[in-house]
Amino acid sequence: MRGWKAWLVLVAVVVLSWSAVGLGRANAQEMFNGDPIAQIQVEGTQRVDPETVRSYMQIGPGDTFTTEKINLALKNLFATGLFADVLFEREADTLIVQVVENPIINRVAFEGNDSIEDEALELEVQLRPRVVYTQTRVQSDVRRILEVYRRSGRFAVTVEPKVIKLEQNRIDLVFEIDEGPVTGVASIDFVGNTVFGDGELRDEISTQETAWYRFLIVSDRYDPDRLTVDREALRNFYLGEGYADFRVVSAVAELAPDRSGFYITFTVEEGERYKFGKIDIDVTIKNVDVEALRDGITTVEGDWYDAGMVEKTIANITLEVGTLGYAFVEVTPRITRDPKTLTIDIVYEVQEGPRVYVERIDIENNTRTLDEVIRREFRLVEGDAFNTTKERRTRQRIQNLGFFSRVDVKNVPGSAPDRTKIVVDVEERATGEITFGVGFSTSEGPLGNISVRERNLLGRGQDLRLDFTLSGVKSQLLLSFTEPYFLDKNVSAGFDVYRTVTSREESSFDEERIGAGVRTGYDISEFVRHTVKYNLTRSDVTNVSADASPSVLEEEGVTIQSVIGHEILYDKRDSKFNTSEGHYVRLRQDAAGLGGDVRYLSTRLGAGYYQPIAEEWVASVTGELGYLHGIGDDIRINDSFFIGGTTFRGFMSGGIGPRDELSDDALGGKQYAIGSVELGFPLPLPEEYQIRGRVFTDFGTLYDTDAKGLDVVDELSLRASVGTGLSWASPFGPLQVDVAIPLLKEDYDETEFFRFSAGTTF
Repeated sequence: MRGWKAWLVLVAVVVLSWSAVGLGRANAQEMFNGDPIAQIQVEGTQRVDPETVRSYMQIGPGDTFTTEKINLALKNLFATGLFADVLFEREADTLIVQVVENPIINRVAFEGNDSIEDEALELEVQLRPRVVYTQTRVQSDVRRILEVYRRSGRFAVTVEPKVIKLEQNRIDLVFEIDEGPVTGVASIDFVGNTVFGDGELRDEISTQETAWYRFLIVSDRYDPDRLTVDREALRNFYLGEGYADFRVVSAVAELAPDRSGFYITFTVEEGERYKFGKIDIDVTIKNVDVEALRDGITTVEGDWYDAGMVEKTIANITLEVGTLGYAFVEVTPRITRDPKTLTIDIVYEVQEGPRVYVERIDIENNTRTLDEVIRREFRLVEGDAFNTTKERRTRQRIQNLGFFSRVDVKNVPGSAPDRTKIVVDVEERATGEITFGVGFSTSEGPLGNISVRERNLLGRGQDLRLDFTLSGVKSQLLLSFTEPYFLDKNVSAGFDVYRTVTSREESSFDEERIGAGVRTGYDISEFVRHTVKYNLTRSDVTNVSADASPSVLEEEGVTIQSVIGHEILYDKRDSKFNTSEGHYVRLRQDAAGLGGDVRYLSTRLGAGYYQPIAEEWVASVTGELGYLHGIGDDIRINDSFFIGGTTFRGFMSGGIGPRDELSDDALGGKQYAIGSVELGFPLPLPEEYQIRGRVFTDFGTLYDTDAKGLDVVDELSLRASVGTGLSWASPFGPLQVDVAIPLLKEDYDETEFFRFSAGTTF
């Protein structure tokens, strides 16, 4: 009995619901009796024409009063989004349709949003002025606004839409926003870790617990995408420590009931720790010497297993075989795991892969930079045989443009098995700069800078710069322009116009230089570039101190310098900006005398070598030699070499080399040799701060001056210093601090212990 009663109640509810939704005030049995419809009468319309309503219904006179047709008409009218309510009523053979139109939005406004501008929210919502208002669209826009705030770390945000009714069925829609506080990470815990403590694992992930000293970074805000990256970071860390079976079981983020912060828990399974077993290479390519490839193996039998070393070995072997002329190479590690001995044997199988050709090159997300600016950096073109070495070099060249914060180059299958498409995905950074800077340097005192620069003019890669710098000892006005591909050739061309006034306090005079120059450069080979330049400069030595060196007094006045020069650069560094690996050699020569009052030949030869010794630890050795030769005339002091300050830490600018002991004026020299050995390393601080430390030693000498006098000292003697420093790419501008102690020096050298420079843009 109870079952039958339940069925009767259910049927009654269904019938009543069907009647309420579809029939309005009409009697269901009367409306659905199958009689023909004589006419359709539309009521309640304001903006929509009644005939338009009839066309949406898709039924008309002659059709019958049936459940299917009335239900279809109801769905069609609601699907238009024009109506808030629809009721059907039958009077005799007439179908009466009563509609309530949705209002039109007059204005969309946001209130309470402080951290996100109106413009950013307007881009997210779908509702606009003159658009029909619907509850569904409003709810969708509320969800979009909530998502925008959650991406910025505000999970306590609430959004309440308010409707202000106006005449003529119009409304103002206002989203009232309570942003709430930034939702941080209250704690990060790990479950299942026995080998490494929670603190060690927290150092390996990018998400950080909220702390007062992290006010400059955003890694202490909860971000689901960052959590995914953290899972992979933990996996890479354990695989690098020998735990080949490691896995992250789960990563759960729970929001506190008061929405004040997230509690993140990683559950992990560490597994056993493995060592490398036997390591071997199996090469199936003819004429490839196996022994020549062994130098690229970074995995060593008996060492703890490290997946990163396996990947590096694969890259080394691939690169080495590629340099031998084999563009199609597959290096596959055949791994044999022995759980009893806890060892992993690896055989690197090297075989010639299938021949693949570049079918197409696609460039994505370059909203400003023209395609041709990126394409001309490619070492591959459509139709070429694919080459991993050239692909890697392409990515490096695009990154070195400095126009993009991210460059991803990947391959996707083409239209056939022997075809591949290269997809370049870039994220553009701002290249236009209007900079107002202030700062302080121990060598130049207070600094002021106004600079207008566009490094990617009109998206063509052109560099236009207007710079005005004012400091305690120097002022400069510079106009510079560079076209990297002149006449669509791989030849750069540019010009410079400048005026510089420098207070040469170390030599007791001021110097004004006004001039202009032109320059051009081209690639001799993939890694060798040649640049030629010409400068015409008017130099005026003034304000010579009365007690200056006699050699300085003789140089007061105006000279014209006509200098033609060139530079050859061999550069195999991995990056021009933050070098971590590679080397370079640079030769620069200037010849003065093609007109003008000054004649000399200047030669400088420099080189540098960078080698990573651990993750983010980079050792470098750099050095430079310089030689000046006067052609028929002595070398003037203001044309001589000066060493010190940033070029030789531990000594003041112009602090070493020939000097007049009576006036204490630096006289400069014609020959120098300097070098530096440096180790850069990360500091145990949040990565977002971008603070790096360094230790260094600088050494060298400067000698051989044409200045004359009984009080002139000029000795070929070695100077050396040791020190430490740090660099911080702070939100307030770059900051550098160095402290250095001279170990070898002459009594007349000028030393400095501390060097600091900082600046900001606003």
